[in-house]
Amino acid sequence: MAEKLGVYICSGCDIGKALEMAPLMEAVTKGKLAGNCPVVKQNPVLCSPEAVAEIEADIAANGLDGVVVCACSPRVKWDIFKFGQAVQVERVNLREQCVWSFREDEKVPGLLPLMAKDYIKMGVMKLSKSRIPAPEVPETFKTIMVLGGGFTGLNAALEAAKLGRDVVLVEKAATLGGKAATMYKTFPMSHPYLKAEDTGVEKLIAEVTSNAKIKVMTSAELKSVEGAPGQYNVTVSAGGEQKLEIGAIVLATGWVPGDTGFLAPMGYGSIKNVVTAAEFEAMAKAGSIARPSDGKAPASVAFLTDVSLCTKAVPAEEEAVEGEAAPAAEAEEAPAYPDKENAKHLAYSSELTSLVALKQAGYVREKLGDAVAFVLYDHMMVPGINERYYKAAQDDAGVMLSKATITKVSEDADGGVIVAAKDTLLGADVEIKADLVVLPTAIVPVTAHDATMNLSYRQGPGFPELELFDGFVDSNYICFPYETRRTGVYAAGCVRQPMTLANAKEDAAGAVLKAVQCIGSANRGVAVHPRSGDVSYPVFNFQRCTQCKRCTEECPFGALDDDEKGTPKPNPTRCRRCGTCMGACPERVISFDNYNIDQIGSMIKEVYVPDDMVAGGPRVIVLACENDAYPALDMAAFRGKSWSPYVRFVPVRCLGSVNAIWVADAISKGVDGVIMLGCKYGPDYQCHFVKGSELCSRRKTNIAESLGRLGVEAERVEQYEVSIDEYDKVPAIIERFMTEVITKFGPNPFKGY
Repeated sequence: MAEKLGVYICSGCDIGKALEMAPLMEAVTKGKLAGNCPVVKQNPVLCSPEAVAEIEADIAANGLDGVVVCACSPRVKWDIFKFGQAVQVERVNLREQCVWSFREDEKVPGLLPLMAKDYIKMGVMKLSKSRIPAPEVPETFKTIMVLGGGFTGLNAALEAAKLGRDVVLVEKAATLGGKAATMYKTFPMSHPYLKAEDTGVEKLIAEVTSNAKIKVMTSAELKSVEGAPGQYNVTVSAGGEQKLEIGAIVLATGWVPGDTGFLAPMGYGSIKNVVTAAEFEAMAKAGSIARPSDGKAPASVAFLTDVSLCTKAVPAEEEAVEGEAAPAAEAEEAPAYPDKENAKHLAYSSELTSLVALKQAGYVREKLGDAVAFVLYDHMMVPGINERYYKAAQDDAGVMLSKATITKVSEDADGGVIVAAKDTLLGADVEIKADLVVLPTAIVPVTAHDATMNLSYRQGPGFPELELFDGFVDSNYICFPYETRRTGVYAAGCVRQPMTLANAKEDAAGAVLKAVQCIGSANRGVAVHPRSGDVSYPVFNFQRCTQCKRCTEECPFGALDDDEKGTPKPNPTRCRRCGTCMGACPERVISFDNYNIDQIGSMIKEVYVPDDMVAGGPRVIVLACENDAYPALDMAAFRGKSWSPYVRFVPVRCLGSVNAIWVADAISKGVDGVIMLGCKYGPDYQCHFVKGSELCSRRKTNIAESLGRLGVEAERVEQYEVSIDEYDKVPAIIERFMTEVITKFGPNPFKGY
């Protein structure tokens, strides 16, 4: 525990204008932990070099092992208040979440000093309950495994080799190249970005196979992945089983064509001269473009990217669309779906649909002389530099482009295809007759649906399926691209999301950098994102463990296995330090040295709760997630927002770490309500720890039952979700809770006990 603390209060940034320093310092010197605080000072500019030097001198002179900085948010100037590994630092947010956001209540004077004193006492208590974590530093392997030998995987292998890493490239096919090897050309990847160009995959293959740092394994099957980041033991079957020691894995297994059954409303399968983009690409790659019905070269080809006729054809697989080539046989092997009424597939046109149509229209002009290409689109999406490619197509007299909603696709008596459309740029409904019609090919990612990873984890061999990602390997795509829910495995290319080859090349480099960072973090005993660099790790009191398995089942990242009795078996380098296991444990036998049940509970008990709610006002504790909620509060204060002076914010790592005892502590103390404020969850979740907010919501049901048994209204405990950019909603959330809950139900019946 931190036993000798220095408490420093800043009077700058409006803090000193709103608050008297002497009473705040007295709250520490006469508080219950006064004996732990030999140094209590105030400074007009605490972040100045002179003030920091003074703190350093106090540490040396008084043997301080903890510093409480009462100033601005811990999210700013975090690099200034660092005093070595032997000194813990706690930041008390007097600026954003106290002075700047304070809203006066004329009926109850003196609330701002009370609030400031509460926060200072909470900060002192928190640090006094904190230990310096001792990181576990295992021996780690440095080799990076790349799964998939397509365009993305080849680039990933080369990027890792450039960084001096040994690489094992595992490809299940007999040859390298993947889908890129089946393509005739790709979208422009170099100046002037006007024409389709060679994929360059043959050159990539030659570079990879000649690189001494890269071991290539083709016709290889990944049998199992055991262990944890930095310590993976991988078994690969390639002419016999081989055991490999791997540090991190880049998943670049790519995609397969989606079920063509959804294209039936647009004539696919019933009209011979309606083909998919994958089949058309295969024709171009083979050297000639011909109609399937008679083998003749078409004089006109229509490319349809609007697939609104198909939106109720089959169950959803992926709404994103890709038209890059894939063997026709693969595209035709997809099974039929029995339930076609409530389905959706390719509900909107994507960037790739547009670009593939433009590219293949160019094939028509290149290979068929005077043939005409029609491109009918719902939305032409060509972001960035690809706008030049689109304009080049517009300038080609043999390419006709028009926005259009397809209303019908039918066969003419001579084998031609008639496309009826409305809402065109011409204004009128039109019918276009083409010798050949090309429809989009959907990307279906090669993911853990077929146990790609074969992980030897308690949570299963692959990745959890999430509705938002439609089968693509899940990650927090806003804040942490390339991340998966299995630490040490990083996704790149079309297994992560549909993308062009140019983007896949960048994606490969990004995923490799993540893999390198992960190995480096494991080698230092620290966490990866989002708590990057965190040296803490959950500590288990196994003597009190009841083997309920809740911690192992609820961990979002598979960090915990268990033995035959159900006792948790920690895997330190898998852990993201979210604390979900701590929140899950009913016996409270899991803690962190610097974040634990007793610590947060003791902070809550430091809040002054008046016995008379009318005279002193109510009190509400807000357990605020540090990833979205806490930053949103800061941003609201920065923009002049204010809220009730009766709330007190307690930052938590994740709502998944919230233990029910904290709510019990608050209610038993007489606190009138508790808000749990965290990341959003649901079909479009973006919880930084994947399912922390969702788990908290489930646990809230148990909390409500416990409150009911105590005769306390369950509505006094509520959960709300905000994203980091919804700072403007925070005051309304708090105000609604104060009026609809606190005012309605009145004082907590435990108040005064």
